Amino acid sequence: MQGLRQTRGYFLSAALIWLSYPACVLAQTDSNATRTEQAKSVERDGQHDFDFELGSWKIHLKRLQHPLTGSNSWVEFDGTSVTRKIWNGRSQIEEFEVDSPTGHVEGLTLRTYNPQTHQWSLYWANSKDGTVVPPQIGQFKDGRGEFYAQDTLNGKSIFIRFVWTGMTTNSPHFEQSFSDDGGKTWEVNWITDQTRVSDEPQKVH
Repeated sequence: MQGLRQTRGYFLSAALIWLSYPACVLAQTDSNATRTEQAKSVERDGQHDFDFELGSWKIHLKRLQHPLTGSNSWVEFDGTSVTRKIWNGRSQIEEFEVDSPTGHVEGLTLRTYNPQTHQWSLYWANSKDGTVVPPQIGQFKDGRGEFYAQDTLNGKSIFIRFVWTGMTTNSPHFEQSFSDDGGKTWEVNWITDQTRVSDEPQKVH
């Protein structure tokens, strides 16, 4: 009889453990889901991160003539850009035009925001060929915007990085860099400094 009682006790304990297991798993699953939803809810909405670009600007551009060749020959340009918003600020179009004694650059940048991923896609087109290149994709964090894409240069696969800083000033700073070693090292080849042009009408004296 003692052995039967022990056997019954064993099966009763096992049954209680088995019955409680799904509840524990469910509680843990619910807890994980709650933490995931909380993480999503605190992820910042960046749809206004490019608002600083709205308006008219004077542009000073430095461009490296022969990227990833060891060259240190730069060309400097001056010109203007104008950025306006569409889709209530979730997208922008920038018209960009600069000149130097050796050349002319006229371009267009389309910026679109994805509220699901909280990322921006930046599309660039040059009037020289009218081609829209693959977008740079990224976001802003801690006062710095970083955007990445993959492309080719002289038939070789490279990574491209855009970096925006100084967004809270009237002189935002932009740099484009290339990497041909998988992102281990970067070479800056395009530097743009902007100065805001007042949108207020000039007073007539």
